[in-house]
Amino acid sequence: MDEAQARDVLADAGLGTSGAELLALGENAVFAAGDLVVKVGRDAELLDRARRELAVALWLAQAGVPAVRAAEPEARLVAGHPVTVWHRLPAPVRPAEPRDLAELLRTVHALPAPAFDLPRRELLGGVERWLRLAGDAIDPADAAYLRERRDGFTTAAATLTPRLPPGPIHGDALPRNVHVGLDGPVLVDLETFSADLREHDLVVMALSRDRYGLPAEAYDSFTDAYGWDVRAWDGCAVLRGARETASCAWVAQHAPSNPKALEEFERRVASLRDGDTTVRWYSF
Repeated sequence: MDEAQARDVLADAGLGTSGAELLALGENAVFAAGDLVVKVGRDAELLDRARRELAVALWLAQAGVPAVRAAEPEARLVAGHPVTVWHRLPAPVRPAEPRDLAELLRTVHALPAPAFDLPRRELLGGVERWLRLAGDAIDPADAAYLRERRDGFTTAAATLTPRLPPGPIHGDALPRNVHVGLDGPVLVDLETFSADLREHDLVVMALSRDRYGLPAEAYDSFTDAYGWDVRAWDGCAVLRGARETASCAWVAQHAPSNPKALEEFERRVASLRDGDTTVRWYSF
């Protein structure tokens, strides 16, 4: 799904396109239109996830957790694409920092399970779909390598003994999913909320430090605010490896239409094949 296709879905939904600003294009195309934000999912397979995201938003509101709020209670299916509508947050007062994320995660990790079912964090569940979307744009040997890694880390993750009590997690815990307004930090992008090992949320930032250039002092501010460093846990390498595998496959889906995505995909896979944990990855 490219921007033009996503705008066609907006028009079919009666939400207009002329004044809509594209904010992001990934699993969803995210548009700002007036006081609203509209998310258009890549395909109908994401409809259940869109519905769950709305349920999570309502649950967090009822629990008093600072998070984005839905403007419509139900997801729409428009031309084969799930569409959800959200209240637009005011302009941020500053960029989100790792410590902001840590404080929100402490709040989320203290919550009991909601009345509805949250899925396990199937971190590797999207690998097959992303590789399928990549098609012939990537080397079949690289796709096979990632499938092998996926299977190995799926098995290894199932045997982990957590240090923290399992429960609700954000699932994609990065500062980019925090918006800092006048009233403080707010969680956004709730679609990966899950019920699983809390360590999933913490490994994300450890990987940011090791692969994406997050300064050590910024990572330390995160662990200080949360109160624990997941790298002290012997299961950290397994969850890190699983997330690296998923991150490679996620980039692959963009390779057919974006040469820079293919370049980044190949860099990432090569570093995994070589076992070189020092190779810098770039956000995409």
